[in-house]
Amino acid sequence: MRDYQWLHEYCLNRFGSAAALEARLPQPKSDAELRALSDDRYLSLIALRVFRAGLKHSLVDAKWPAFEQVFFGFDPQKVVLMGAEHLERLMQDARLIRHLGKLKSVPRNAQFILDVQKDKGSFGALIGDWPATDIVGLWKYLAKHGNQLGGLSAPRFLRMVGKDSFIPTDDMVAALKAQEIIDKAPTSQKDLALVQAAFNKWHAQSGRPLCQLSVMLAHTVNH
Repeated sequence: MRDYQWLHEYCLNRFGSAAALEARLPQPKSDAELRALSDDRYLSLIALRVFRAGLKHSLVDAKWPAFEQVFFGFDPQKVVLMGAEHLERLMQDARLIRHLGKLKSVPRNAQFILDVQKDKGSFGALIGDWPATDIVGLWKYLAKHGNQLGGLSAPRFLRMVGKDSFIPTDDMVAALKAQEIIDKAPTSQKDLALVQAAFNKWHAQSGRPLCQLSVMLAHTVNH
């Protein structure tokens, strides 16, 4: 694999200046900011990610105020009490995206958040305290204990909340293949560990957060 210096110079050449490059890069939230975010906001963002999956984001986002209303502001203590009959009634609400599987995921993820809350004090403590050097471990944890958070949903959710994470998009996977770090999309624990190690190395060389390195790497793929 190439070192960070090559990655930086490639992106500088592509965008023309350091200012143009920096303008394209995301900024992660601090651990303190992530710990301070309330659990109802985490549940709302988990649900938003689940409903966005496979759908046009603007369509989902336009309906989200109605979701906030019918799910009691995504208060986990209230949402967890929503039973099958309540969810069936929501299936008749034209303001919502009426997908029963996705609707069922909301109280299930409310229970997940309450379980974490009991163990950690808050969901934000879990997210804020998890080391970025093992971000793939957090993906696995979210996919295992949450509902409908497999595949790219966990890393995309983390990017939405501001947790430092790379996302194995098609472009990033193509770039990782070009760097001969992996030879296919990273789904196995072995391949995910290889990708994590590569990002940890680039982070050590540059001090840049994983989300910025992820975007920079994706831009090394020629279209």
